[in-house]
Amino acid sequence: MDLLKTLVVGCGNMGTSHARAYHKLDGFEIVGLVSRGAKSRERLSNELGGVPTFSDYMNALETAKPDVVSINTYPDTHFDYVKQALESGAHVFVEKPLALTVEEAQILVDLAHQLGKKMVVGYILRVHPTWTKFVQMAQGLGKPLVMRMNLNQQSSGEQWHTHKQLMHSMSPIVDCGVHYVDVMCSMVRSNPVSVSAIGARLTEEVDKNMYNYGQLQVRFEDGSVGWYEAGWGPMMSETAFFVKDVIGPKGCVSINDMDKGESGDIEGHTKTGSLKLHHSQLDSDGHFVKNDEIINTADEPDHDGLCLLEQEYLLNAIQNDVDLTDHLNDAVNSLKVVLAADESVKTGKTVIL
Repeated sequence: MDLLKTLVVGCGNMGTSHARAYHKLDGFEIVGLVSRGAKSRERLSNELGGVPTFSDYMNALETAKPDVVSINTYPDTHFDYVKQALESGAHVFVEKPLALTVEEAQILVDLAHQLGKKMVVGYILRVHPTWTKFVQMAQGLGKPLVMRMNLNQQSSGEQWHTHKQLMHSMSPIVDCGVHYVDVMCSMVRSNPVSVSAIGARLTEEVDKNMYNYGQLQVRFEDGSVGWYEAGWGPMMSETAFFVKDVIGPKGCVSINDMDKGESGDIEGHTKTGSLKLHHSQLDSDGHFVKNDEIINTADEPDHDGLCLLEQEYLLNAIQNDVDLTDHLNDAVNSLKVVLAADESVKTGKTVIL
C-alpha cells in the first residue's frame, strides 16, 4: 500500500513521541510538522532528517494535503483542528480529550462516521500491556468493584508553565481524568450513573474560576464506585502521588509503584513496577488460602514505545477498515463523566448522568 502522508500538529512532548513513531513505521510518511514555536518544530525536523515545517495549520493542510493528521496541541484547539482535518479528507489521531464539551465531541464522532474516516483518540493506557493486564485482573475480582486512582504532579519551570496553559481550558481532573475514568469503564463495563467532585484553587497563578486540585467520585449501575484525584503545581505533595488500586469481593489488584521517581517525571506516569494480586478467600480457620501474587512488569515499553503502539493501532484501523465505534463512544462517555465532575465542583452538587 502507498505510504500515508502524515501531518504532525504540535511538537511538544506528545507530538515529538508520535512523530518518532510515524517516522519509524513503514506505513507512514511525515509530510509536515506544525507548531507555533519555530524552535520546537525545527528541532524535531532536524531529528527526523529535514521534514518540512509550518507555522500555520490551515496552510499546512492545504500545502501538504495529508492522508492523516496527528493533533497534539492544547485541548482548546482540538475541535476546530479535528473538524478541519476530517473535512479535508484526512484520517485523524488526536490526543485526549477529543473536545472541550460532550456536544463537540459527538459532532466530531458523527462527522468521522459520515465521511468514512478513521479517528483515534490518544488513550495511551489502552495499548499499555500492563494496564491491559490490570483491567483483565480487575474484571476477575467479582462485582461490585471499588476503584481508587490518582495522578498528582509536583511541577515547576516549563512543566508548571504547561500546566498553567492547560488550565486556561480545563482542570487537572478533566485533562488527566479521562484516562482513568476510561480505565474504570473498561473494568466494570457498566454505565456511570452519577458523579460528585470537590476542587481547590491552591494558587493565584490560575484564573479565579479554575482549580488546580480536584477529586471526583463516580457511581456505576452495577454498584461499583470509583475515585480519582489529580493536582498540578509546585505545592503538590510527592506522598502517594501514584495510586492505582482496585478492590472486589474476591480480593484486590494494585499497580506497585515502589520504583517511581518524582511525580513530575512524564515517563513515570505510565511506568509500573509490578502488579500485586491479593486473594480474599479464607479457610475454615479464618486464614488466607492463597498467598499474594506479584507479576513482574519490568519489560514494558517506554513512553515512545507506547506511542508507537498507538500509531500501529491507527495504521491497522486505516488499512483493515477496523470499526472504531466502541472506541469513540468510550471517548465521549469518559469525557461526559469528567465534565460532570467539573460541573459538580463548580455547583457543589452531585450530577446525575
